Amino acid sequence: MTDIVALGEVLIDFTECGRSSDGMKIFEQNPGGAPANMLTAASHMGCSTAFIGKVGDDMHGHFLADTLSREGIDTSGMVTDKTCFTTLAFVGLDENGERSFSFARKPGADTMLRKEELREDLISSCKVFHFGSLSLTDEPARSATFYAVDIARKGGAVISYDPNFRAALWPDEKTAVSRMKEMLPLADMVKVSDEESLLLTGCTSYEEAADSILSMGPSFVAVTLGSRGVLISRKGTKEYIDAFKTESVDTTGAGDSFWGGFMSSFLSLKVPVDDASWEDLKKCAVTGNAVAALCVQKRGGMPSIPLKEEVVSLLSKEEYV
Repeated sequence: MTDIVALGEVLIDFTECGRSSDGMKIFEQNPGGAPANMLTAASHMGCSTAFIGKVGDDMHGHFLADTLSREGIDTSGMVTDKTCFTTLAFVGLDENGERSFSFARKPGADTMLRKEELREDLISSCKVFHFGSLSLTDEPARSATFYAVDIARKGGAVISYDPNFRAALWPDEKTAVSRMKEMLPLADMVKVSDEESLLLTGCTSYEEAADSILSMGPSFVAVTLGSRGVLISRKGTKEYIDAFKTESVDTTGAGDSFWGGFMSSFLSLKVPVDDASWEDLKKCAVTGNAVAALCVQKRGGMPSIPLKEEVVSLLSKEEYV
């Protein structure tokens, strides 16, 4: 039984990394994609992981498949398609490491995954099934995602969901919110950013947003707050967990790293989320914060994700903001 199976996008983040001698921007090829980043973090922390998605039969697709394999992620569920190109994202960075995105995805291979291409055996036998919202933007990937979630739920997996909003990939904000919210009743555990929590719920505070998301069906919500840490919440209980002190270079993959660290710690509890003690869930969040703090110290998504030894070392120092 695989610990975590994730479905969704794996892509190339061409991340801004200085200028040439002629003053032109230089972009570095980094493997990325939120579900793949999350799996990498969980794999580094000792979980068995598998990825389900689609890439093009091109240099980028082959590079991504090789990269995931090197990270210890099972790629038997990754489909290579000769008819479409691997999705590309170009990532600009400001002085604080905050990002802006431009996508080459019309269509990108990740949107072309069909339900008949899914490795149903992987999905039906995993402990955690994780997915994000980028696979909901276009068909046939949207239908494949719903189908996969149904298989995972019937198999008894914990359903983990990341409503990862990228405005450029949706026709409009209203459509994005509507489709992202459709998945909330099917999820057990949700990781959402501060901005996304307010967008999804229309609330004006993170506490209210967390309560609103819980009211839609999930048992647990983590609202990531960047340098301020994370708000964790389940019905009747919520708490802010401080971030670690760090110098941020690039925030790409920070939330995904947090969730990979959190979920690896959660799986070690070997109990359903409703039966986990609040103290144990807080410890899971601290582990997630440590992984994220180390992640933002380097550029790129997957390449910046720390090893378990680095996380353990940081946890021993407890250098909070």
